[in-house]
Amino acid sequence: MTDHHDGSVPILANKHYAEESAFQPGNLLREARRQKGLAVRAVPAICVLDPDGDLVRRLRRDGRATADRDWACYHSELDRFVESDLEFGIVGCVVGASYAVLVAEQLFAAGCRLLISMTSSGQLQPIRPPPYFILIERALRDEGTSYHYLPSSEFSQADAGVLATLEGAFDGLREPVLSGATWTTDAPFRETERTIAAMTARG
Repeated sequence: MTDHHDGSVPILANKHYAEESAFQPGNLLREARRQKGLAVRAVPAICVLDPDGDLVRRLRRDGRATADRDWACYHSELDRFVESDLEFGIVGCVVGASYAVLVAEQLFAAGCRLLISMTSSGQLQPIRPPPYFILIERALRDEGTSYHYLPSSEFSQADAGVLATLEGAFDGLREPVLSGATWTTDAPFRETERTIAAMTARG
């Protein structure tokens, strides 16, 4: 039997959250720019991750999205669009936590200040007839990526200051925005009925 120091599971061992990473996203972007002959160009301050790809496809179809040819990420494409006089960056089809943080880290290194992720989801507890949006206040951590960023805990919590800032921001929208919890999982096709029942019981 392997000794995992304090008896923790292997994925929780040897995480040093206060230490700087040995691999910096800015360095990767710099090398990609050098190899591809790209200009240094900041991304918009507000960016959107669109895991389903529906938003970016619609923006492209409507002629509202412009491809950012200087986006230096090896693994994704960045589009720019304007809404209410604000410029946004958007990256489509960023599916899964490990890919999402890879892109997110590079966006922040390139000038993003606020990153919004919007995606579809299944519902374990029917709150009301769809469509509606959920502003996630807490997430049950059942994937591996978050354990590289935060010490072990059952839930991750949204920043209270951010939630307070958003109070009333969605009033009057055509589709309602509710607050609630989500379950982050790496394997949606490997969840059993008993596991789903247990997650539903936790809200």
